[in-house]
Amino acid sequence: MNSKKRALGRGLDAILQSPETDITSNDISGEFVVGAIASIYIGSISANPFQPRDSFEEESLRELSESIAEQGIIQPVTVRKMGYDKYQLISGERRLRAAMMAGLNTVPAYIRVANDQQMLEMALVENIQRQELNPLAIAMSFNRLLEECNLTQEQLSDKVGKKRSTVANYLRLLKLPARIQIALRDNTITMGHARALLGIEDEKTQLIFFGQIIARELSVRQVEKMVQAFNQPPTAEHRPVKQELPLPLQELRQSISQHMGSDIEMQRNTNGKGKIVISFSNDKELERIARILLHQT
Repeated sequence: MNSKKRALGRGLDAILQSPETDITSNDISGEFVVGAIASIYIGSISANPFQPRDSFEEESLRELSESIAEQGIIQPVTVRKMGYDKYQLISGERRLRAAMMAGLNTVPAYIRVANDQQMLEMALVENIQRQELNPLAIAMSFNRLLEECNLTQEQLSDKVGKKRSTVANYLRLLKLPARIQIALRDNTITMGHARALLGIEDEKTQLIFFGQIIARELSVRQVEKMVQAFNQPPTAEHRPVKQELPLPLQELRQSISQHMGSDIEMQRNTNGKGKIVISFSNDKELERIARILLHQT
């Protein structure tokens, strides 16, 4: 039971603890050994150039800062060694920022070895595994891992600890029109709404349905039903069968229409049964038609 839960969060740990990035060595090019956990001066740590996250919620950051000021940093940040007493952040930028707000001079840090591609992978994987991350941001991170790190969808699913079908569903969100993607990014619609809209192939129709979602505040279930009905072709028994009137009946309909002074609709099936519909536009015209029918002139 617990093995499945561990698998879902193993992506970043698997990268950080691999032989390629976790090298414990006696080759010291500064104060600390690569592979160690050490207390590092914050001023020695530069930002991660591959950090996909460009905004941090101020109130949440302040709350973390207050917690760090009281209890310290429980989970170390991760850095890579760049030279003598120089480090570059791999993961933990939110913790690092909060530590600076709290007035700390040093932070506990894992020291790793990583090339640029591994840095990008680690930053993206950590970003993906944050629970509050927007679905569109996850989709864009997945796409960057595929394109910039040359991963297959299968390799990607292994790294982030998610099913391949889940990865594919996120990537499909990037096929939606920009207007819908922006609404998803801004939490105007949910991923459920977006996935339902993917059931429509035509972009213009997707935007029409999107407009209905916003205007009528539709639930995901309502949108799914609308899309299903849209894609369901009418069955033969429900298709309206238009019977063409024989020429004599067409002439009779024309004569009745002229006599009544109104449009006439006449329908008749193959058994000879049918109906005549007389159109009127107001009560006065209805009274006129009634007098004709009742022979009241």
